[in-house]
Amino acid sequence: MIKLAKYLKSSAGFVLLIFVMLFLQAYCDLSLPDYTSRIINVGIQQRGIEDGVPEKLRAETADKLLLFMDEDQAVLFRDSYEQDDVWELKDSVKEDERTALAGALGTAEMAYMAFSDGGEAAEAVETQMQLSEGVSVLEALSQAPEAVLKQVTEQVASQTEGMSDTMLNQSAVLFVQQEYEAMGEDMDQLQISYLLRVGGAMILLALLGMAASVSTTFFAARVAAKVAHDLRNDVYRKVIGFTSAEFNKFSTASLITRSTNDVQQIQMLLAMGFRMLLYAPILGIGGVLKVVQTDVSMSWIIALAVAAILVVILVLFKVAMPRFTKLQTLIDRLNLVTREMLTGIMVTRAFNTEKHEEERFENANRDLTKTNLFVNRCMTFMMPIMMLVMNGASVLIVYNGSYAVDNGSMQVGDMMAFIQYAMQIIMAFLMITMMSVMIPRANVAANRIHEVLKTEPMIHDPENPVSPEKSVKGEVEFDHVSFAYPGADERVLEDISFKAKKGQTIAFIGSTGCGKSTLINLIPRFYDVTEGAVRVDGVDVRDMAKQDLCSRLGYVPQKSVLFSGTIDSNIRYGRMNASSEEVEKAAQIAQAADFIEEKDEKYDSPIAQGGSNVSGGQKQRLSIARAIAKKPEILIFDDSFSALDYKTDVAVRRAIKQATGDTTTLIVAQRISTIIHADQIIVLDEGRIAGKGTHEELMKSCEVYQQIAKSQLSEEELAG
Repeated sequence: MIKLAKYLKSSAGFVLLIFVMLFLQAYCDLSLPDYTSRIINVGIQQRGIEDGVPEKLRAETADKLLLFMDEDQAVLFRDSYEQDDVWELKDSVKEDERTALAGALGTAEMAYMAFSDGGEAAEAVETQMQLSEGVSVLEALSQAPEAVLKQVTEQVASQTEGMSDTMLNQSAVLFVQQEYEAMGEDMDQLQISYLLRVGGAMILLALLGMAASVSTTFFAARVAAKVAHDLRNDVYRKVIGFTSAEFNKFSTASLITRSTNDVQQIQMLLAMGFRMLLYAPILGIGGVLKVVQTDVSMSWIIALAVAAILVVILVLFKVAMPRFTKLQTLIDRLNLVTREMLTGIMVTRAFNTEKHEEERFENANRDLTKTNLFVNRCMTFMMPIMMLVMNGASVLIVYNGSYAVDNGSMQVGDMMAFIQYAMQIIMAFLMITMMSVMIPRANVAANRIHEVLKTEPMIHDPENPVSPEKSVKGEVEFDHVSFAYPGADERVLEDISFKAKKGQTIAFIGSTGCGKSTLINLIPRFYDVTEGAVRVDGVDVRDMAKQDLCSRLGYVPQKSVLFSGTIDSNIRYGRMNASSEEVEKAAQIAQAADFIEEKDEKYDSPIAQGGSNVSGGQKQRLSIARAIAKKPEILIFDDSFSALDYKTDVAVRRAIKQATGDTTTLIVAQRISTIIHADQIIVLDEGRIAGKGTHEELMKSCEVYQQIAKSQLSEEELAG
């Protein structure tokens, strides 16, 4: 996978944008539990009052609070409020100053409530000071000496030292509530206002998180599609340059699978990976930091849940990973069997072997199905186990949290937030687990694609290509050429030498397997010679750019190949800018105009994939027309007249000779009648030249040629 990371460079801007959106989404998701906690703790339990700092309070209450403050606390208190009949908190008070003020007010508010509610503390002071009836403790303390006030304050402070921050905050909030009620404030409206404000912020945050999630999905899909597009292009360009040796190494079915299914696996991984694999650590780390801020005492529950998930992931990788590797190979196998069966369906029917082919397909299909089922069964266990871990963690948090709520060390909202953070952390690991299902298969696919991309074709353009001189055209020379297929021990061709000059017709004939087609295929560099040199227009073909070389050649293969489109598009395939007149002229020379004109749409008639909607002879004539329309210097016919009857064969060759008099023509043929008028006939026998000359010369001097002639021609034809 890492080797294919270079394909992300062109989408670097979108990748950066995805990271920004992921952090924004994580911020929103991690903030929502805190808002939930605030709604429960402040909005519901504390009736909209956030802390023990009142926004306003009565002057007499402020005077009594000052009794229980030291000098520094009193200065901070006075500086924070606008003092009148009602003290109002200044707008200039910042967050850190408000926190300090809450600390300064904490003990004073606790003392105020302790001595104003007639509880045990108030009774103790009344007994100690022997107060008259009708005189409140707070009024008496306001008149008491400073030493008495200090003693009372220290007693209250000592009592608050053993209390949790939660209980102190609750007491301070209760003081503020009582003060607001005494001032006639509408507490219900205050609570509703807080809930609407925090709830509205929560909704906006959720919408922002949704927008970030949608944007991430959109950009991830775009990047994944771009990478897949570039991969398919590179694989296609690489495969186009492959020789037969590379095709034999990979097989056509495997190359198709690698270009489609394997690329699709990588695209899916990228599309999901940006949304989940990158998001999971951001969410997990953020969740851990939030948990530490909320309550460290229950973090062991999350650690236990994460450990259980990691065990599941390790087992999953151990069991399922080998099957993911095997899965792509089995898909290759199924594609290969399907392709062979569909390509050879006529042969299958002719030999009545449908049952055999069905068994082959069923075996390949069954193996793939078994592996898929095994992998899917592994995955079916994953989700229930994850849900068990998540629900178990929730139960443990509620169980332990209930004790914390009971002893006052935690509020209900904090426990709810802790559960949400725990679920987010576990969800992050769940995302990684889900991606762990895709990563092995995508990794196998990436390696298979990389295997294609790193394969260097045996034949490639030279670093400094040489172009033939413009004065030399249509010359082909074989100079002591020998050739053996890659990996083969024996040579197919041995010491072949001849020269074809401009306008000449050179023919090759011999028994089946003697190397005729192999010899012809050395000219367009389908293979490179093992020894010697093949020259076109005086330049070794290995020193020419392939595009330059092929632009000089018109090639008609032994097996005619047509492409889906129209008759017109197939004829002008070698020269797209050919005029309609040139296309029609090429069809006439190839004796294809008659059957084309009989069609309703004529040259715009559709051609099915592989030319399956035309006969073998028609397909061959269209292939010949395609080569002629290119107007090449050299025409190569690799047994390209075999599907034509004798009359059409003669007409095609006569028309080609008349229309392309300056074109060098190389013909591989099985029938002597096809090449009898060639300027030079080369007879091959077991890869060597057995004879060279005209028909008349070979009939006198070449025994191999004589045997072929006698097997094909009558006595009268030989005598004539």
